[in-house]
Amino acid sequence: MKKKKLQGYLLFYLLILISFAYFFLFLKHVVGNDSTISEWLINYEGGFTKRGIIGQTAIEISRYFQSELRWTIFILQSSTITIYFLLLFNLLKKIQYERVIILSIFTPIFILYPVAEIEVLARKEVIVFCSFLLYFLVPRNNNFKKICFIIFLSFAVLVWEPIIIFFPLILLFEIIENNIQKFNFNLIKIILCFIPSLIIALIIFLNPLNGDEHLIMRTVLKNEFGENCYMSCERLLTVKLEGNFREVYNRYSFEVFFRYSLIILIGFFPLLVLLNNSSLKNKNLFLFKNFNKLISTFYIALLPIALLFAAGFDWGRWVNISYVMLALIYYKLLLNNHLILNFGKLRQHFLYKIKGKVFILFFILFCFGWNPKTVVSGDVASFPGYRIPYKVFKILSN
Repeated sequence: MKKKKLQGYLLFYLLILISFAYFFLFLKHVVGNDSTISEWLINYEGGFTKRGIIGQTAIEISRYFQSELRWTIFILQSSTITIYFLLLFNLLKKIQYERVIILSIFTPIFILYPVAEIEVLARKEVIVFCSFLLYFLVPRNNNFKKICFIIFLSFAVLVWEPIIIFFPLILLFEIIENNIQKFNFNLIKIILCFIPSLIIALIIFLNPLNGDEHLIMRTVLKNEFGENCYMSCERLLTVKLEGNFREVYNRYSFEVFFRYSLIILIGFFPLLVLLNNSSLKNKNLFLFKNFNKLISTFYIALLPIALLFAAGFDWGRWVNISYVMLALIYYKLLLNNHLILNFGKLRQHFLYKIKGKVFILFFILFCFGWNPKTVVSGDVASFPGYRIPYKVFKILSN
């Protein structure tokens, strides 16, 4: 199939998802207990706190235009989702499409996931994804690129501080992008770029809002905008991290670990096949010399994500975030010719032995037949490719 035709299909798919996203965000923005809105209500009115920069921005915009805070949040969320999908298309349209690459794009733990699980739709990590994709567009000017890298990391921590868990993966990306072959001044400069964001994360961790400061934030939301501080706005800022660990621990079971082992294995499968059949163009890069396979180094860099699964209930969301970060980095390195994909070896994979209508059926079942639920206790959802439009048409017909 011609590349332009596949690009057209991808663009159509993304536009459809954007349309569904607008619809669900519009419905969600008036729901009094929506988890996404609750996270966007966090602000700096009571003092500096985690994830407050976007909520404070929404408040200032609402004050300036004298608009409802929820309407402002809806506009910001819709704009963010639009930018995210358009930036994704700008990245993915350049790729040489192969069967496994197509499966890695359409896997239900990637682009489809936040629309299939509307509880996750427009959560703050999507702003981090947008920032990362925008950083990809910065020209290769060393000094300017470094400044943009510092800004990206610092802003990402202000928006969604758990991004520091992915810093080892981002560091690997920078080492490959900058062709770092040994511990030298160039590597030190890259490492120093992480320092401002790590300082911000440390300040956030060591200085949580106290009761009086949280009360000020709640009072401003209530008195000025008629909003209650609930869910993330309440719990995220008041419950200590060790409390989260205990509560998640109580949800552990063999069934949970078995289910998510399958979700990760199946959902990541196309991307892992690509990584397993890829090699570095420069095999003498720092940190990669002692590993025969590229995939081994990325496995190690991803190990800190275990902290996300240990500290929070949203396991389906953690799977999605982990996949997005790894996929974006892989595609960018491939496009920049830092990776060599062995197409000959790739085409010997069993996926290429599935022909004609059988592969079409496999594609539909794999990409649109399932998706993980948001929370750890949730089962696997079935046929999001059918349920998403059905849900929209059902709501419109009532």
